[in-house]
Amino acid sequence: MKSPTKLSDLDSEERLRLMKFVCAFAWADLKVADAERSFVRRLFRRLALGPEEEAKIEEWLEVPPPPEEVDPNDVPRAHRQLFLKVMRELVQADGTVSEEERELLQLLEQLLA
Repeated sequence: MKSPTKLSDLDSEERLRLMKFVCAFAWADLKVADAERSFVRRLFRRLALGPEEEAKIEEWLEVPPPPEEVDPNDVPRAHRQLFLKVMRELVQADGTVSEEERELLQLLEQLLA
């Protein structure tokens, strides 16, 4: 089986999992910047999820998803590099990378390696 290398290769469940990770990452520094919100919404449109998923994502922008629902071990090996790429894009979305974001990204890189 070929490893997904782009967002369009993910099925709807994988796309929602990615969005959950993105929203959790947006909360790394305990606030979601406007640029991060914009990034999340642009990504949502690119993933072409439905209104039900959109409502969940908007909730995650107001209150982060529970940590136990954002387990790197749940990310299939074939998707790990794509997830990391999107997380790097997110943490850079507002033009600054906080120490918390940097540490969380490093931890995720280690866990998904």
